[in-house]
Amino acid sequence: MDLPSSRTTKTPNGKVNWLERLTAFLLREPEDREELVELLHSAFERHLLDADALGMIEGVLQVGDLQVRDVMIPRSQMDVINVDDAPEEFIPFVMDTAHSRFPVYDGSKDNIIGILLAKDLLRYYAGQEFDVRDMLRPAVFIPESKRLNVLLKDFRNNRNHMAIVVDEYGGVAGLVTIEDVIEQIVGDIEDEYDFDETEDNIIQDRQGRWRVKAITPIADLNEVLASEFSDEEVDTVGGLVVAEFGRVPKRGDAVSFGGYHFQVLRADSRRIHSLLVEREVVTTPEAA
Repeated sequence: MDLPSSRTTKTPNGKVNWLERLTAFLLREPEDREELVELLHSAFERHLLDADALGMIEGVLQVGDLQVRDVMIPRSQMDVINVDDAPEEFIPFVMDTAHSRFPVYDGSKDNIIGILLAKDLLRYYAGQEFDVRDMLRPAVFIPESKRLNVLLKDFRNNRNHMAIVVDEYGGVAGLVTIEDVIEQIVGDIEDEYDFDETEDNIIQDRQGRWRVKAITPIADLNEVLASEFSDEEVDTVGGLVVAEFGRVPKRGDAVSFGGYHFQVLRADSRRIHSLLVEREVVTTPEAA
């Protein structure tokens, strides 16, 4: 069936009927992905789509092009638990990181034997018999090359929330969660345990590191750290880090400058949300 022509008619007063203009605009048939995106941006400019809707539609289009390796948390940044550790040893770590799921390894990170849910630790506090191995849920392993749209479908069908990413040799390359995938569509997702929800912009953890909101003024950071970062070019800590990278970094990306190490804790495709900051360790060569 032929599509209606984009030609419009004029009313007796000479003005083009708005309904016909809208219909003609929506029935334009894009030839390729680029033209479709251009059409969506045109709809946004005409106030037919708001910014959030446009962002989500673009996210949906992008998910089909991305692979797991593009959004995964790299192995070096994974928060994991050693199955041989006693609960009293790893529970403070669980509380500091505030995740809901933890990969558990036996011997090395390449030997992930299951997933521990933080809520299962309630049995330990309730005084019930507790063995980490008995508490583990099965771990799901996926390749780095898996497409995000396929992974999202698998997550939904299997009701999984986390997968361990392996490289071509079978070694652990990182992990990915359903939240990582959904954030590519809807932007950053926050929950009640996120540091971003706290009132304080800078919080020091038990290891002496600082969790810093990206919106924190540089002057405030300098006051807490006794640092001397300049705020002449940018005003916030997030802007300072983005300027150092020369791009918007992804979660897990890290950079050192000014005597401090900055690691991105939370970020989406548009901005940084929070960072982990610690003093850079300076090693001096041993005397000959």
